[in-house]
Amino acid sequence: MKETEKHNERIAKITLASVFPHYVKKVESKGRTKEELYQVVEWLTSFNQKQLQKFIEKDVTFETFFDKAFLNPNAEKITGLICGYRIEEIQNPLTRKIRCLDKLIDELAKGKKIEKILRQ
Repeated sequence: MKETEKHNERIAKITLASVFPHYVKKVESKGRTKEELYQVVEWLTSFNQKQLQKFIEKDVTFETFFDKAFLNPNAEKITGLICGYRIEEIQNPLTRKIRCLDKLIDELAKGKKIEKILRQ
């Protein structure tokens, strides 16, 4: 799929609070835990569970969330398809970060080992 400016703008304005319950449901329905989800999010963004919860409570957008994040240097190793997009080909930096998060959560839900998800 080809990314568009309209798509990038729309995805930037999505709030973390509106999506996070879906992340939890997805991983728990596949037998993974909320703690593992927090571990994956912390690895990517540097935000621990308490910090993440504050972002959710403040209803921040993905744009604000990732502006404040310190992305893990190994995040560049996240590749592959997610939501019809090849991560390594996404030009918009914010959209790429969001899709990296989606990819990690997808890998967690699919039962991949944490060590592999965290690119160790």
